[in-house]
Amino acid sequence: MPSSAAVGTDSRPPRIAADAELPTLWHFRLSHYNEKARWALDWKRLPHRRNAVIPGPHVPIIRWHTGQQQVPVLRIDGATINDSTRIIAALETRYPDPPLYPADPTERARALALEDHFDEELGPHIRRAFFYHLLQEPDAAVGTLTVGESALTRSLYRAAFPLVRAFMRHDMGIDAERSTQSRAVVMASLDRLEAELRPSGYLVGDAFSVADLTAAALLAPLLRAEEFPYQLPPMIPALAEWRAAVADRPGFRWALDMYRRHRGISAAVSG
Repeated sequence: MPSSAAVGTDSRPPRIAADAELPTLWHFRLSHYNEKARWALDWKRLPHRRNAVIPGPHVPIIRWHTGQQQVPVLRIDGATINDSTRIIAALETRYPDPPLYPADPTERARALALEDHFDEELGPHIRRAFFYHLLQEPDAAVGTLTVGESALTRSLYRAAFPLVRAFMRHDMGIDAERSTQSRAVVMASLDRLEAELRPSGYLVGDAFSVADLTAAALLAPLLRAEEFPYQLPPMIPALAEWRAAVADRPGFRWALDMYRRHRGISAAVSG
């Protein structure tokens, strides 16, 4: 049956699919790029399985299944697709209704350009600045990275955390100087978001599109929207202060509104 993990204002029922045909998503529960892919699956009302992995130990698992180590990864119709942008493109081809790509060619080009902008400018920089602070507090980091996991998994992960932290810092280029630079890029991305908003309240035309989904999902680490599909631990003080500093920004309030209006119910199934 559909999971109750993500409950929003969209009450449309999920599509019907034979159990053997269900797509499978490998994902980090916390990650904003993974949230982008989950949101698209839920928007399409596409029943799917979710296999959650945790940073560090995920590498051999994802390599075994896909030959690379990045998530999200979607297995659908015999194809294995990594990268949230490619996953959404594949879903649009297979399940064009309800759409995330505008029908008008000019608006579609604008939506895809904004998706690319936020993927490249907002996503990696909010992640770097977020983890710069979080990784300094091991207990909070372990609790956040292992949300939804068993007590045993959390205990083992805590023991391995020094290695995990070193891996993540190297993988994401995390240090004080680059974190400060990334935080400035995040603020510039909020400026761009606010400048791009149309009179309709959307980034493109008069309907929700991949541009809106991308911008809102990639702000998820700071948003802590009630509609986010997993219950995360309280923010550490440094991150709570950052959130408070931007909470009154029009772009921040807009992203929360996108979650309230369009995040919808989960189409994930158990088992």
